[in-house]
Amino acid sequence: MQILKHKTHIDFIGKRKPALFISTLINLAIIVGIAAVGFNFGVDFAGGTVVELKYNTPTTAAQVREKAQAGGLHDVSVQGIGSADENSFLLRMGGVTQLTEESAERAKTAIQGLGEVRNVYADMANGIVNFRSAQPMSAEAVKKAVQDGAGIGVQEVRDLGANQGGTGYDYQVVASGMADKVFAALSAGSDKPNFEQRRVDYVGPQVGKQLRNRGIMALVYSMVAILIYVAFRFDFKFGPGALLAMLHDVIMVAGYYLVSQREFNLTSIAALLTVVGYSVNDTIVIYDRIREDMAKYKGKPLPEIINIAVNDTLGRTILTSGVTALSLIGLLIFGVGEIFDFAMAMLVGILVGTYSSVYIASPLVIWLDERAHSREAHHGGKQEPKTA
Repeated sequence: MQILKHKTHIDFIGKRKPALFISTLINLAIIVGIAAVGFNFGVDFAGGTVVELKYNTPTTAAQVREKAQAGGLHDVSVQGIGSADENSFLLRMGGVTQLTEESAERAKTAIQGLGEVRNVYADMANGIVNFRSAQPMSAEAVKKAVQDGAGIGVQEVRDLGANQGGTGYDYQVVASGMADKVFAALSAGSDKPNFEQRRVDYVGPQVGKQLRNRGIMALVYSMVAILIYVAFRFDFKFGPGALLAMLHDVIMVAGYYLVSQREFNLTSIAALLTVVGYSVNDTIVIYDRIREDMAKYKGKPLPEIINIAVNDTLGRTILTSGVTALSLIGLLIFGVGEIFDFAMAMLVGILVGTYSSVYIASPLVIWLDERAHSREAHHGGKQEPKTA
C-alpha cells in the first residue's frame, strides 16, 4: 500500500532548533511537575485494597460510589468492569486495615477507659493495637469498647497471656481489613446484600514501594540495553540520539499521567516499556536509511542526508503509526479503567515517538557529527614544534 504517491521534500531538519527548544521546555515542565505534585499512585505502588464485586441487580458505578461514601469510604475509587449488564465493579482504596492514625488514637482512648492499662501502642503496618493490663480482661469487652469508641471493625482480640515479668497481661487488638468495611458499608440497610464479593487483593506499603522501584529499574535496564544495541549496530554517534529520544518519550508519557492524574501503577510501567520499544523501532528505521544514504550521497552535508532519509521513510512511518493508532482508538472508545489508561498512554507514546525520531534522535546525530569534525579540524590545524 502506497500512501505517498510522490516523493516528498519536506525540510524537517531545518525546523530542528525551535522543535528542540519547545521539547526541552515541555520536558522540564513535566519533571518539575513530577517533583512538585507527583503521580497519583495506584494500589500497586502506594499500597491499599482492591475488592471486586458483582451485583445481582442493575447497578451503576455512581450508585456504588455513593453508597460506599455514605458508609465512610471517602477515598474509594469505583470502576465498572466488563459490559454494563454484568454489573461488576472494582473498588480501590488506600490502606490494608481499618486502623488509621485517627482511629488508632480513638482506640487507645477506648482501651485506656477499660481500667488499669499501660504500654498502649499501635502497629500501623499490621493494623494492631498492643496493650498491657494489670488484670485479665474479657476479649468481648475489649472488642466492643474498641468498635464503639474507635468506629472500626475488630477481627479478633488476642490474649497473649501473663507477661514474663509477672507484672500484667498482654493483649493485641487486630483491626479488620478494608474489605470488611466495604462489605458493611454496601450492605447497610438491607437484610441480605444484593452482591457477591469475588476477589480481595491487599498490597502493603512496603510491597508497593518495592514494586515501584523494580518497575523503574526495569525501564532503566531496558533503555541501557537498547543503547548498547544501537551503539554496536550503527556507530557511537547514533547511540546517544536513540537514548535521548527514548527519555523524551518516557517523560512525555509520564506527563500524561501527571496532567490527567490517572492512576500510575504496574500497567503504566508496561505502557512505558512498550513506548520505549516502539520509539526505538521507529528511530532504527530512520537510522538505517540515514546510513544507506550516507554511502549513497557521499559529499552531501549530513543534515541534507537526514532530510532525504526522513522523507524516504515518511510513508512507512504514517502507515505504521496510523494503523497502531487506529487499534488504540478502538480501545479508547470501548475500554474502561486500566485498559483506557494503557491505550491513551500508548497513543501519546506513538505520537511523541514518531516526533522524537525526527526532531530528537536525528538532530543529536548532526550535533555529534559536527563536534567530531570540529575536533578533527582543531587537532589537524596544530603544527608540530620545530626541532633544532
